[in-house]
Amino acid sequence: MTMELRLSVKETAGQDENEIQAVATALATHFGEAVDLYPETGDELLASASPPDNGTETETGAGTGIGGAGSGPGPVQSAGRSRDRGSERDDLEPTEREELLREEIEEILEGGPEKYKERLPEQGKLFVRDRLDLWFGDGDGSGGDKPNGITFEDGRFANFDAEDDLPADGLITGAAEFEGRDLHFMANDFTVKAGSMAEKGVEKFLRMQQRALKTGRPVLYLMDSSGGRIDQQTGFFANREGIGKYYYNHSMLSGRVPQICVLYGPCIAGAAYTPVFADFTVMVRDVSAMAIASPRMVEMVTGEDIDLQDLGGPDVHARHSGSADLIAEDEEHARELVAKLIGYLPDNSDEKPPQTEGTAPRLSPDGIDAVVPQEPNRGYDMFDVIERVVDADSVLELRPEYGKEIITAFARIDGRPIGIVANQPNHRAGAIFPDAAEKAAEFIWTCDAYDVPLLYLCDTPGFMAGSQVEKDGILEQGKKMIYATSSATVPKQSVVVRKAYGAGIYAMSGPAYDPESVIGLPSGEIAIMGPEAAINAVYANRLADIDDPDERAAREQELREEYREDIDIHRMASEVVIDEIVPPSSLRDELENRFAFYETVEKDLPDKKHGTIL
Repeated sequence: MTMELRLSVKETAGQDENEIQAVATALATHFGEAVDLYPETGDELLASASPPDNGTETETGAGTGIGGAGSGPGPVQSAGRSRDRGSERDDLEPTEREELLREEIEEILEGGPEKYKERLPEQGKLFVRDRLDLWFGDGDGSGGDKPNGITFEDGRFANFDAEDDLPADGLITGAAEFEGRDLHFMANDFTVKAGSMAEKGVEKFLRMQQRALKTGRPVLYLMDSSGGRIDQQTGFFANREGIGKYYYNHSMLSGRVPQICVLYGPCIAGAAYTPVFADFTVMVRDVSAMAIASPRMVEMVTGEDIDLQDLGGPDVHARHSGSADLIAEDEEHARELVAKLIGYLPDNSDEKPPQTEGTAPRLSPDGIDAVVPQEPNRGYDMFDVIERVVDADSVLELRPEYGKEIITAFARIDGRPIGIVANQPNHRAGAIFPDAAEKAAEFIWTCDAYDVPLLYLCDTPGFMAGSQVEKDGILEQGKKMIYATSSATVPKQSVVVRKAYGAGIYAMSGPAYDPESVIGLPSGEIAIMGPEAAINAVYANRLADIDDPDERAAREQELREEYREDIDIHRMASEVVIDEIVPPSSLRDELENRFAFYETVEKDLPDKKHGTIL
């Protein structure tokens, strides 16, 4: 393309051909296109010029007097455009300085000494960079388009100038995409001082937490740490911004964004608090453990000789302490569990849990009534009811080995995430023991924090009685469960599946606890206590006066039937204690409609700082 430009008579007057040619050359250089100059009037070609090949350009009018500084609007008229300034060279390559930096980064990515990396397979775990690739990359070590699939990493050069070889100071922090969700992460490098924490790593950890408070995105902790570096404690232990700030930040993040912790090795002392502060803790079998002190320290303090697995392995925390929500068989399984778990949770407390396409239940709802025995003392598996109500393959039970008398699980109904709190008649008749009450209270509290609606499936004789449960704190833990149910502001649906005796109906969000609905199945009963206990309490003396055993048995049966008529779900519906009795085969549809209808409900709590129960 050639630009046609015209010069005024004033501009051409007194100039020779060389001067006009210089003007054409300057303009061609400036515009980067061929230029033909003509007089303001007439068709006589005064000069032509092409742009130079080296891509350089000059300021408008430089050296020509045309459009120069202080000249005002230039006389040159053009339909052309101005080019951006700058070099167009495309043959430049990274310098030695950049190559050196890349070599330094590659060395950091290699982690600690090779001898420690070689031991990892024997311990049943991956090198931390391979672990990050498993979580965020392609799983083949390449990391796809990003190193290890990480969006970015912070503090990679931490402790770079240290006398010891401490790549990244043994802690990797940054951001990544996981299952389509952006999140913050940290991961210990066990090849660097056994994943121990010191000043620079602590600083990285704290920054990651504080940034999560700003972004409102979930936090994933991949823990494999032996605790703090005792020989360097003056740099991080008691400081205002030291390791103690971890747990302050955990507390600030609690209920704001989901915190999920996966344990891959021994997490001792201070390191053990992160998994228990997290909303959800996953332990990997045979390799992970957490304890307030190491076995060696325990022996020094108490004289007890115990190994790490018996002290704080997965079985201990799954069955006895309740600190482990899920147990993974290996690293791949841990990722699968967390991928399923995070699918029920929003990014933060301001958002709604993610919905999916709904699916039919795995088992037909038509079988619900056949599953539930009429006799209140006969056991059955509550999962046979759950699997006929919720979407197929959507159930994720948490803490299944702890407090087995209550089921706590995430699931979906028509694609909507819900939290299930259900009595389990297969275990001690579904009576509520202290550990079960504690488990339920914490699960209810977590669901409420992240706006996950609650479904209560009630079939319980109530809170367990006896000297041992009193010592174990049945009143204290029962109080917490009732408090959590009372304070939850998410939509709640309560179903009286069969027996709802004593304070069990309170803990299971009965009519007095502001549920959106209380639904009864035809097998349901609501009473202060069951028929056997009631007859013994009220009629024991009268029955004792009947000498004939057959007559006494007949009278007992008569009293039992009268009592059950009085507590039958139809009586409760007649007195509008409950909202509705539904055919069991319709329960799925009923819950689907009610959760959909009430999903935007908002509830207010009294104006106060906070309660004092939890």
